[in-house]
This record gives sequence, structure tokens and C-alpha cells, in this order.
Amino acid sequence: MNSRSSPDIKKQELSLHLQKYLPQITSQTHLQFDRKQADQLFVQDKKHDFGQFVAREAVLDEEYWTAAWLRAETHWENRTDDRFADSYKKKFTEQEFNALKRQSETKLGQKSACIVTVKKEPRNERHTVLKSVVGTLDVSIRPFLHGETFPGEKAKAHIFHSTERKEPKSQYGYIANLCVAKSARRQGIARNMLHFAINSAVSDGAEQVYVHVHRNNIAAQELYQKIGFKVVELASPQLSRDKMYLLCYIP
Repeated sequence: MNSRSSPDIKKQELSLHLQKYLPQITSQTHLQFDRKQADQLFVQDKKHDFGQFVAREAVLDEEYWTAAWLRAETHWENRTDDRFADSYKKKFTEQEFNALKRQSETKLGQKSACIVTVKKEPRNERHTVLKSVVGTLDVSIRPFLHGETFPGEKAKAHIFHSTERKEPKSQYGYIANLCVAKSARRQGIARNMLHFAINSAVSDGAEQVYVHVHRNNIAAQELYQKIGFKVVELASPQLSRDKMYLLCYIP
């Protein structure tokens, strides 16, 4: 009888599966996929410890790549019968990695961060980055455009000024690309990453935090609503064609 636990087997399978995507990425970016997690990464000022995990901003390029790969895996996890899935995931990972690196550069009036959840390790034991990152999301601080009361609003010109129309604060937080590795789900990782992202956005000056969610994704809707997000009703007609809801959290 095999003495290894199911989580250990899943982690080994995950590690082996990752190896298929390493050569092409390494040749382009010189990433060190055997790099170990370092102590200094766990003592950042902005982090959130919960159970055996810690949520924080990605620091290493290898963490950005692993976050990109995790998003590709999540995007295609229900398309196992697609013979081109591996090719799509490889291309998607490269594109997402480059996008994450670009958005990590602070722009005028905007700030973006890739949040990762990393598994804590026993003293004197270090795992590679690939085996440590189990969740990720993006959080950004964006300015409202002139006339917007919610992100992406198609504002119309009004002949008469409406006293009921409230102008929002100058900037808001936006959360996207939330995903958790299959082997680490149902451990509160998504919920804790969201709390960390919200607190980070608020500390950076956001008065509201927004997220889009698909109308068929009931589990995600329930998660966001438990945390305190509410549907922006004014945005619903505008998003009906894309079958999306816009949710807002106000601290």
C-alpha cells in the first residue's frame, strides 16, 4: 500500500505537469525554476498570515510565472478533451507572465500588484517556488474617468443636472484573475486573498473595490457576497450581453 497521502501525490503530479512548460519559458526569461523560497519573502510589511499559508505581493519572476501558469490551468481545467489545450496553456502562460511584469510597473495614477498565496514551510525546509504558490489574484488602483460612477460606465450627456447622481471618489480598487490550485482548494485561500487585496487597496487610497463575475458562477458570487460585495444594479444592463455582474465593496 502506498504510504503517501493524497495531497502529496497531487503536489507531485502538479510539479511533474509543470515541467512540460519550463524549457520554452526558461530560454526566453532565464528563470530559475529550482529557486527556493527565501526567508525575506515572508517578512514583508504587507502580508496576511492564515493557517499554513501567507498571502503577499509576488516578488520573484518565478512567482509571476507560476501565477500565470496557475491561471492558464484554471482557465482550461474543464477542457480536458481539447487536444490543443496544452499548446493554448503554454501560450497563455507566456502572455500572462509578460502582462504581469508590465503591470507591476507603477504608472501615473495607477498601481497594480500580483498577489500570491504561498504555503509556509517547516523550519530548515525550503520548497521551490513552483511547489509553494497555491493561489493568485490581481489588485489594482485606478482613477475614475470623467463622468463615471462605476468602472467602465458608458456615461451619457445630461441636459439637466441630477442631484441624485453622486460623483464617486477619485480612485477605486479592482480585483481580477482570482484562482486557487485544485490541490489547495476549500482551505479558505480565496477568501483570505480577497481580504488581503481589499485591505491593500483601501490602504493605498481606494474608497471602493470592484470585481466582475460571470452570472453563471454562483460559487464566486456567494463568496464575494459573504465578504460584503454587492451587485452594482446600474451596471447590470450594460453587462447583460457579456453575462457578467459588477460587484462593489465599500469599506
